[in-house]
Amino acid sequence: MKSRTHLASPLGLALAALALAAGCNEPAGAPGGAAEKPAQAGVSGAAQAAPLKPGDAAPDVTLTLHDGRQVKLSSLQGKQVLVYFYPKDDTPGCTVQAKGLRDGWADLQAAGLEVYGVSTQDAQSHQSFIQKYDLPFPLVVDVDGAVSKAFHVPMRNDFASRQSFLIGKDGKIKQVWLEVDPKEHAAAILDAAKS
Repeated sequence: MKSRTHLASPLGLALAALALAAGCNEPAGAPGGAAEKPAQAGVSGAAQAAPLKPGDAAPDVTLTLHDGRQVKLSSLQGKQVLVYFYPKDDTPGCTVQAKGLRDGWADLQAAGLEVYGVSTQDAQSHQSFIQKYDLPFPLVVDVDGAVSKAFHVPMRNDFASRQSFLIGKDGKIKQVWLEVDPKEHAAAILDAAKS
């Protein structure tokens, strides 16, 4: 029995490492993309709500930012706003995604876009992530998952799925990404914002 456990352990660790690298390096069971099915065990009840779609009114939530400021989403009408959800600060996929937005920041600004990243880590974690990678946009503290629930973003083990919502100037959802490629995210957002 000990030898079987010994042999399985490295294999289990290797598989876990591959799974973590594919997403955001969250704990096993946290969603890296949006392919999670609502009926799967461990997915919160919010995942059972139908996904928001283009034309829906954006949820009028209050975003609590990493620096303590609060922004009511409805106060941003007249601007295009990206609200993007990601599982965890300073992990491989989430870092690639954030750096892509940072690197494309001048173009996103030229397109008149405001960007808010949302995950369930606390303000200190967000501040460290911003400082480490010089992120020019605010991160939303969603420790209780209220913003994720308002946007019908599935949660697993307290981590939000990687999903993005582009809100038009009229306050309605313009485009939704239920599956996000972290490497291509910034380019996809920019194309949608320009259309």
